[in-house]
Amino acid sequence: MSTTKEVKDKLSTKVKTGIKPSPYKNVQDLLKRMAPEIQRALPKHLDADRIARIALTEMRKNPKLLNCSNTSLLGAIMTAAQLGLEPGALGHVYLIPYYNSKTKSMEVQLQIGYKGMLDLVRRSGEITSISAHTVHENDEFEFEYGLAEKLRHIPNISQDRGEITAVYAVAHFKDGGYSFLVMSKGDVEKIRKRSKSPNFGPWVTDYDAMARKTAIKQLCKYLPISVEIQKAIAADETTKRGISQDMVEDIPDETDWEVIQANYESVPEENETNDKEEEEGTKNVEVEKVEKAEVTSNSISTVKKIYRALESMSKDEKKRKMNEIKEKYNVKSLALLSEEQAKEALKSLE
Repeated sequence: MSTTKEVKDKLSTKVKTGIKPSPYKNVQDLLKRMAPEIQRALPKHLDADRIARIALTEMRKNPKLLNCSNTSLLGAIMTAAQLGLEPGALGHVYLIPYYNSKTKSMEVQLQIGYKGMLDLVRRSGEITSISAHTVHENDEFEFEYGLAEKLRHIPNISQDRGEITAVYAVAHFKDGGYSFLVMSKGDVEKIRKRSKSPNFGPWVTDYDAMARKTAIKQLCKYLPISVEIQKAIAADETTKRGISQDMVEDIPDETDWEVIQANYESVPEENETNDKEEEEGTKNVEVEKVEKAEVTSNSISTVKKIYRALESMSKDEKKRKMNEIKEKYNVKSLALLSEEQAKEALKSLE
């Protein structure tokens, strides 16, 4: 067992050698310091300790959030709390890390999920029920707009339903009326591609739910819902850097980011090098393309070293090694490795 003097000496040594606390510890300390201000801005049924636990849990699940600014992370958590939505397994909201090309830093954007969108609309008091469904190529589906609107959908549950072809949302009003909106797969894809996370996050892990949420959000433009609910829905896909008793109204949306992971087209395919480029003597094509990709600044140098190490291998060996690394860390491209993962991968090649 260490004596008190030994512990003090170890702490003193850490200070002298410049060892810094971990990002996780920094955020933990920040939440403690900010607890009184956070509490003042929270609804009465929530407390600052619970918000801190939620934030820390999300960071453990998605370590990339640790690279984001503390203000945007806290702003996203606070906005979710004031909306009465909670990040986590329920799928109410998602915290998405982005690269802010303006400030050259990582930020967090709040994305409302399908269940969160349902919850917000149902609070309006004007809607008795609202739902959304995906249509697949083997389903029976027909709809018609105009003076005699109709919507008919019979899902084919006796066999493979096939690919998604459309999605629709239906809302029933308390006066007995209803409204519906149908979107084609192409319509959904246009919105997905404009999203700040088209190729990662919920659009990849929960595509059906995000498609249904998209239909509901579009339908909401035509529903008799309160201004408060409209403002709450408008908080979707926003970034807040501040704390207020009204996060939606008082804190502006500062989303002006470029995606760090979504544009896979700017990341090398990695399976093979373009023959024409090789003939022209283009050096290290993959590395040059990675430099153009929006990857985190603390990992790009290590990723470039990985590519250089791979260049010394034969084509087949290079392909095999790349696939091994991508499979191990579950990434589509080596450029999407975290700094820790990139270092491990580089070490395995030495």
